[in-house]
Amino acid sequence: MATTHAPATRRLASSELVAAAGVVALGVSALLSPDHIEDGPVICPFRRVTGLPCPGCGLTRSWTYLAHGWWQDSLLAHPFGPLLALVVLGLAVAVLRARLRRTPAPSLDRLVKHPVSLVVLAAWLGFALVRLVLAL
Repeated sequence: MATTHAPATRRLASSELVAAAGVVALGVSALLSPDHIEDGPVICPFRRVTGLPCPGCGLTRSWTYLAHGWWQDSLLAHPFGPLLALVVLGLAVAVLRARLRRTPAPSLDRLVKHPVSLVVLAAWLGFALVRLVLAL
């Protein structure tokens, strides 16, 4: 008697989850109105509690402005917003390409530990620290 097994389900890689969440966030940003984004509620838990900006404060506004072609406002809201949007889109393309080719998804650990990623992260944290000090 032959035994049939259900096909193995492949777990989603962390890079696939990050890419999907990023694409959804970019999509939501495109739906928000840049005319009223400054009037919305503060959604950052750190800023709500302390009144100080976290390293990611301004990314929602940056991506909303970016999605509507308001480049200067995007950079003013958060200078790393457009760069992060490009990274998210690049990761999404890499993940989709791996899925179509039936190869493993890109390793998020390898991507994060890449020297360029570490330099950008250090610059981002430096920017966040300066912004935090200036807000005090």
